[in-house]
Amino acid sequence: MQIIYATLLNVYNEIETEMTSKGKLYRLHYAKEVMKTLVRNYFIEAKWCHENYVPTMDAYMSVALVTGAYQMLTTTSSVGMGDVATIEAFGWLVSNLKLLRAASVICRLMDDIASHKFEQKRGHVASGVECFMKQYDAIEEEPYNEFRKQITDVWKDVNEELLRPTTLPMRLLVRILNFARAIDVIYKDGDGYSDAQVYLKGYITSLFIDPVLI
Repeated sequence: MQIIYATLLNVYNEIETEMTSKGKLYRLHYAKEVMKTLVRNYFIEAKWCHENYVPTMDAYMSVALVTGAYQMLTTTSSVGMGDVATIEAFGWLVSNLKLLRAASVICRLMDDIASHKFEQKRGHVASGVECFMKQYDAIEEEPYNEFRKQITDVWKDVNEELLRPTTLPMRLLVRILNFARAIDVIYKDGDGYSDAQVYLKGYITSLFIDPVLI
């Protein structure tokens, strides 16, 4: 953990040097704040795990939508996007509005469906599947069906937010969309994050090693 923390600090120090020289230090402020929020919620999950606590679905989602790291990734990856990444845009990115929340739900629930069995075997905080089953005294297939329905519904929200005229640059909105697309690829056929050798190796090979010649 010390190695990871030291490396992370070095990354933020490099960002600070570059953003200061460009007069855009506000971007680092937002990047740091979303990282702090992420770590605080990781701590909540760690506490739940050590106490073998299974929260309600509402309590779980309030934390799990953060620990899915979607907001942190979209905010931090926007730091170097040039003039489109205004202070107003960053304010929007951290406000958890409809588009960002919808994409976060896709990330969280697809992950939970695909990975919860493996995670529970190795010892992990309860996923949405376990929370749903306990709260509603349900069998395993019921949260699967409910989560798939919710994923379908929030994809409609994503489409709606991208089709509606907005004052934000489309490049920022498409970045949020592309993260959701990546999640769909990673988890649609199984747990591609934990077992990339099985689920993602072919995609990675096709993209970086054997690309289609144009």
